[in-house]
Order: sequence, then C-alpha cells, then structure tokens
Amino acid sequence: MRGTHGRSLTSRVPHARILPSRVLHTRILTTVIALLALQLGQLVAPAYACGCGAMIPDKAERIGVDREESAVHWDGSTETVVMRFRVHGNARRAAWIMPVPGRADVSLGDPALFDELDRLTEPEQRDRFHFWPRGDDWPFSDGYGDGAGAAPPGSGAGVGVVGRERLGPFDVARLTATDPDALGDWLRANGFELHERLTGALRPYVERTWEYVAVRLAPEEKDTALSGELTPLRITFASPELVYPMRLSRLAKNAQTLGLSILADHRMEPRSPIGGDSPEVTFAGRIDRPEGAVADLTGTARPIHLTVLEQRFPHPDRIDDDHHLRTVADTPYREVVYTDRLLTVGGGVPAWLATVGGGALLATGATLLAVRASRRRPDATPGVRSPA
Repeated sequence: MRGTHGRSLTSRVPHARILPSRVLHTRILTTVIALLALQLGQLVAPAYACGCGAMIPDKAERIGVDREESAVHWDGSTETVVMRFRVHGNARRAAWIMPVPGRADVSLGDPALFDELDRLTEPEQRDRFHFWPRGDDWPFSDGYGDGAGAAPPGSGAGVGVVGRERLGPFDVARLTATDPDALGDWLRANGFELHERLTGALRPYVERTWEYVAVRLAPEEKDTALSGELTPLRITFASPELVYPMRLSRLAKNAQTLGLSILADHRMEPRSPIGGDSPEVTFAGRIDRPEGAVADLTGTARPIHLTVLEQRFPHPDRIDDDHHLRTVADTPYREVVYTDRLLTVGGGVPAWLATVGGGALLATGATLLAVRASRRRPDATPGVRSPA
C-alpha cells in the first residue's frame, strides 16, 4: 500500500508454509467429521442409572432423567415407594430396573401425591427489616419498594418370574434370580438392552437374594419420544428396615441428585452419605391430619412424621451401598425464606429518614433557642460601672 507521503510501505510477516488447497480442505473436513462424531456419540449415549434403579433406552436412542421424585412410607415392616420421572430425549421405548429386598406389588401411583407434599413442605415466609436504605429503597430507587427475597422401571435357568402385568403405559415383570448372568440374559431376551456393566452391578443384590421390578415403558402414542413427566409407579414390599436402593446409580456418568420424602412414625435420616455429599434435611415435622394422596399412601389419617432429604452425588462411581435410614430425634425443621423490607414508621415514612430528620430538627431547635437566649442576656463588662 502507499503512505500519505508517496512512499511505498511493505508489511513483513514471519515465513509460513502455505498448504495446498486439497490438503487444507481435507484437514477441515476431517475436523468437522470428528466434531460431528463426538456430538453423535453424546446424542446416542444411554442413561444407565438414575436415582434408585437403572433407566435403559433402546440402542441408538437417548434418554435423560431431568428429575426423579420419590416418596417413601415405612410402618416398621412394610415399605412403599412412589416414583415419578421427568425425562427428555429421543427414546420411544425404555426400560427401568429396581432391586427390592422382598416380594413386590406394583401399581400406578397418584400424581397428586407430589403436589400435596410440595404444599406441606412449603418454606415459611417471613419479613426481615433493615434500618438503612439499600439499592432497592428510596432514595436509591424511584419509590420505597421492597428488597428481593433472600435465603435461601418364560423364565430361564436361575430366574423366576413372580408375575407380569400391564399397568397403563408400563409392562411390569417381577423377578427373582440366583445368578446375575442369568438375570442379565433373561432381561436381554425380553427386550431389555442391558449393558454389561449393569449385569455386574446387580451381583450384590443377587447375593443378598433380593428381587427385581423390571418395567418396560412406552408412550401412549406410537412413534412418540418419551418426554415430560411419566405416570408414577407405586411399589410395595416387606422390609424390616427402611432402605432405599442406590447402588445402581454408581453407573451414572454425570452427577446425580436425590430428592426423597419419607413418611414414618418418626424423623428418619440416612446412616451414612454412601459416597455422596452429606444429606441435607429441607423439612422435618409432624403431619397431624394426613389427607388425600398422603393419607392414601400411609393408609391412615393418624399423625405421621414427614422428612424431606436432598443429596448430591458429584462422583456417582463412589456410591458404595444403598441408603439405610434410621430413626432420629423428632426435631422439627422448616426452611425460612426472608423478604427484606425497609423499616418504616407512621404511614410508611422510612425510619432512618424520620430518625435523621427528627435529629436534625432537634439540633436546629436547640440552636435557635441558644441564640434567642443569648440575645436576652444583659450586656455587662466586668470592672466597668454604668454612669449614674
């Protein structure tokens, strides 16, 4: 290019090897194919675990569990678990497997249960007042305003079919097994695309002679992907202790979150974190008169304790057991959500303004009185006598 004084300016760049056009195009195409393969691999990757149990789609399909809600009732000898999944992905069919310590009865659950539990465990709303103005208060805003709320699922050798039934969109098989490999073979022969790692993960349950609920689910409309909230399943089995199966969740590749509502005679908490973060109690209290879906789950209208737990598993491969829960002191707990408000007095006047303004008025009044008093004082100079 040419400068303003007519001199020719030549830009110098470091020496670079120029690739032939064909080689450059080949490298670009290779990079694009690699990126597409990576994305495709993520798209078809199945979810082998979710909360309690394992969720398995067909090959070349993907299903993800956005949220799993579980409510558990235990009366000291019988346990009932109601689960609802919210899923997404392109899977038109999927299977879910849950180990249970005893013979299970399976039925459809009531979706209203979770709405009722949400209502019972709503955080307490409280106002919290502050004296000095903040960003949303006058004079920093257009009006007095309020601050923002704060706070926070024929037998083969080694497998027995106890029962099989159709429940709405679910094909439910209840199984026993004495050999984890035979259990895996039966599941694969009956339409469950079982991953090899899952067969190994079932071994501890086979050794403890647990049974299994195997569920194939599909949407009501054919060729429609499973999406949104699925109909809840209700599973009841005998158990001398309150246990929540979690071991299969160790197969998950992403962090897992457990949300568990427990209805029992007393407050219940896990004996250990089983490889996750410490469980957090978000509600604990006595329900004096259970009604509706909650009374249907507990089978009684007498008082019962409700405990709600939240737990995160950042590294699912560290999960080393199921949750065994124990009775603890019936100390009530409820979350409190605070709404910050500016403290006001008499008709909505900010207290700080009334205090500062009142103080200023008092100071001004005192000054005026002092001036007035000084003017009334007689003018007398020591040592000087007024003439007669």
